[in-house]
Amino acid sequence: MNSTKRRLALAGLVSLSIVAAACGSDSKSTTTDAPATTVASGGSTDTTAAPDTTAAVETTEAVKLAAELNASGATFPKTFYEEAIASFTEANDGVTINYAGGGSGKGRQDLADQIVDWAGTDGTIKDADLPGFKGGDVLYFPTVVAPITVSFNVSGVDSLQLSPATIAGIFQRTITKWNDAAIAADNPDATLPDLDITVVHRSDSSGTTGNFTKFLEKSVGKDAGGIWTLGTDSTVEWPADTQAGEGNAGVAQIISSTDGAIGYVDLSDAIDADLKFASIKNKAGKFVEPTLDGASAAAAGATVADNLTFSAIWADGDTAYPITAQTWIIAYAKQTDQAKADALKAFLTYVLTDGQELAATVNYAPLPAELATKALAQLDQLQVG
Repeated sequence: MNSTKRRLALAGLVSLSIVAAACGSDSKSTTTDAPATTVASGGSTDTTAAPDTTAAVETTEAVKLAAELNASGATFPKTFYEEAIASFTEANDGVTINYAGGGSGKGRQDLADQIVDWAGTDGTIKDADLPGFKGGDVLYFPTVVAPITVSFNVSGVDSLQLSPATIAGIFQRTITKWNDAAIAADNPDATLPDLDITVVHRSDSSGTTGNFTKFLEKSVGKDAGGIWTLGTDSTVEWPADTQAGEGNAGVAQIISSTDGAIGYVDLSDAIDADLKFASIKNKAGKFVEPTLDGASAAAAGATVADNLTFSAIWADGDTAYPITAQTWIIAYAKQTDQAKADALKAFLTYVLTDGQELAATVNYAPLPAELATKALAQLDQLQVG
């Protein structure tokens, strides 16, 4: 059986097992072992046994999944979600999953207003916003990690190294020429043109913006030298002479078509747009390329809270890429529709197990095994009531 067919078969197996267990009949049960899953830990990718996803499988006839799930949110993981949705729904033809993107802020607001069944977000919900979530307690399910690139388009320049202080100066518009002394100091062997810099950022409420600005806040913000003064949030007040694009793909498009442009774009969209991206100086003082191994190294050292929130930004370690973003699927713990709850649980199970094998094929790094195991255990909290 080829790898695609194997993934699809396992997607169906996992989902039907979850649903059958949820039926709660008194008939005899057996167990199934989880498929092997490729997980990243400590900056390298290892093939290990997948997290234990043993689930009771009823010997009565399995219930076929049948539901439509609507979702919106982060564009950072959108390519991965599209791949996972395609594989899962091909194996479960009774399920339709629609993911609209729109940015992390839109996803969080749509879930708060109960417009969607789940949302994608690269940032956490602010405490002040929690009372607005009409469905009650929200669960965070981490899915993948990946680098946010600093992508550029400068004629005659194929590679760049950039320190956090230089990046802060560029995006605050205190550095406006590509041959500025600060850029030259980071790139002593480069021939830099006397060309205006065009800064490109997100126009929408964006987790990518939140994580990019969090990197600058942590590395050169008010508690680290004070060079970065714009703060950190899913939206910030950018200088008036900058340009804005909708979604990661929109930013990538502007960079691609503008000589002298620079902006922040997730690795998957940057590769799709054939952009060049800089090596960034990390916390250990090393210039590191935006790679999946670098993202895995950053995630491996992150401190994970009880609700499975964490940050891989500005992580320790020589090989850690300093602008590594994490992302979550968020959903209400209290579900209102059994068929949708079954489908959501099955889809999350697939994403956290065999679906992790899809991550690297679309330029994302899978979760560390321990974190995936914690996320799987949390599925028990998704209940109808």
